[in-house]
Amino acid sequence: MAEPTPDYAENVPRRRFEREEQPIDWIAAERSPEFRELIARKRRFVLPATVFFLAWYLGFVALAGYAPDFMGESIYQGFTVGYALALSQFVMTWVLGWMYVRRADDEFDDLAARAASRAIEVGRAGDGRPTAGGTAAPAATTATTEGEGVTRR
Repeated sequence: MAEPTPDYAENVPRRRFEREEQPIDWIAAERSPEFRELIARKRRFVLPATVFFLAWYLGFVALAGYAPDFMGESIYQGFTVGYALALSQFVMTWVLGWMYVRRADDEFDDLAARAASRAIEVGRAGDGRPTAGGTAAPAATTATTEGEGVTRR
């Protein structure tokens, strides 16, 4: 008789689930100066962009609700102020997206790579301090399911 619910995972090689690299101390990585700089720079861009976007959008909605005569004024052959402002929402969204992608390519990606390499160094050192190439002994770990380890503090 066939087994009603076969265990498909038994046919999958075990090494797919096993980690070869050392566990990363995420708290120490979060406290690293590289990660903090990355978050600060992203915040300096994202918060003003979000405020601008919301002001633009809510301003459009407010004008549509409270100034229908202004929004209905014709600019060119039936093309009204309302249509122009509605279409400008799409343009503004694309411009903000383009600005973010450009900023990510110029600044954020390099900072993220440095923060990731720092997190790996800190994880290999196990003591919250980076090492030269991660040559220090790894931190003591406690065994969990599937062979993963959790760094003790």
